[in-house]
Amino acid sequence: MRKLLILLAATAAVSVAACNTIAGAGKDVSATGNAVTGTAKDATPH
Repeated sequence: MRKLLILLAATAAVSVAACNTIAGAGKDVSATGNAVTGTAKDATPH
């Protein structure tokens, strides 16, 4: 779990650094949120 949080923090830092506009930042944050949601769904026992 700790490795996942570190990976997400690093991804967020790179995404924020890479975007040039507020709209771009919103898209990056949205994509990161979608990735976290997908990971959470995959980790949930069926």
